[in-house]
Amino acid sequence: MPSALPLLDPAFDPKKFQNPSHTAKAIPRAHVALGTLDTLWFNTGTRCNLTCRHCYIESSPRNDRLVYITLDEVRSYLDEIAALGLPTGEIGFTGGEPFMNPDLMDSTKLCLESGFRVLILTNAMRPMMKYAERLQPLATRWGERLVLRVSLDHFGATLHEQERGPGTWQLTLDGLQWLAHNGFTIAVAGRLRWGESEARMRDGYRRLFADLGLALDAGDPAALMLFPEMDESADVPEISVNCWDHLSLEPHQMMCAHSRMVVRPKGGTPEVMACTLLPYDRDFAMGASLADAAGKVMLNHPYCAQFCVLGGGSCSTG
Repeated sequence: MPSALPLLDPAFDPKKFQNPSHTAKAIPRAHVALGTLDTLWFNTGTRCNLTCRHCYIESSPRNDRLVYITLDEVRSYLDEIAALGLPTGEIGFTGGEPFMNPDLMDSTKLCLESGFRVLILTNAMRPMMKYAERLQPLATRWGERLVLRVSLDHFGATLHEQERGPGTWQLTLDGLQWLAHNGFTIAVAGRLRWGESEARMRDGYRRLFADLGLALDAGDPAALMLFPEMDESADVPEISVNCWDHLSLEPHQMMCAHSRMVVRPKGGTPEVMACTLLPYDRDFAMGASLADAAGKVMLNHPYCAQFCVLGGGSCSTG
């Protein structure tokens, strides 16, 4: 996402997404209660080796709005999971580029040794490869309990590099193949932003995986996640309490019914956010502890509609 304020769609109603409890039409806004905390995400920090054109979090080599989460901070939240008796089974690491965080390897090992599955989102480039010798034993010991999901925005080099910059395609493929050839459980994340149908995208990735010799099923949403595009400037409908029946959906199907994310703002202390996609939005900050974060989430942001309710998106493996 560009750092400058986006130009609003001429049809965008400025009264939308203003009142936490009601839509612009004065209808009670939909909310989502936390069911079970299946996945706890840690944002490892907003620094990244790349500056992608449409990064929702505006990650870059210089962005330190969210600073590196530390091993001790990760440990404190794992201790709280145990103390509260939460059923959390998965820990996710996202960024930024998680492998920029100097504590990532130790944090990953701690989570695995504590009995959690671990999902790391990565571009599989140099920051990851510098840890190759430390990563390999984790794959050998933990197998499918450790998943690395590699960002490959398109199945073709041109559009991938249009988003991520020149030279990124081959480096990412090299990292992806290294993971596959060294016994890691891998997945791929692509984007639906070029007007191509999901069927066409999956077919394109299917051919790419075959060419690379990767045993990935492009038809499996867990192996290839295609994320809906997000645009805060687009005129999207607000989600009212009446929408669930109309859309044949249930609140418990939403990402925030099963996950939370820990962030550490620059100059601050760790806090828990309701949504992985809204790390800076104070309306979605829920407190310092997981106990604080057990409350309901009001769907008061365009991303709630674009990504989750209408887009069907989720960041977790389940």
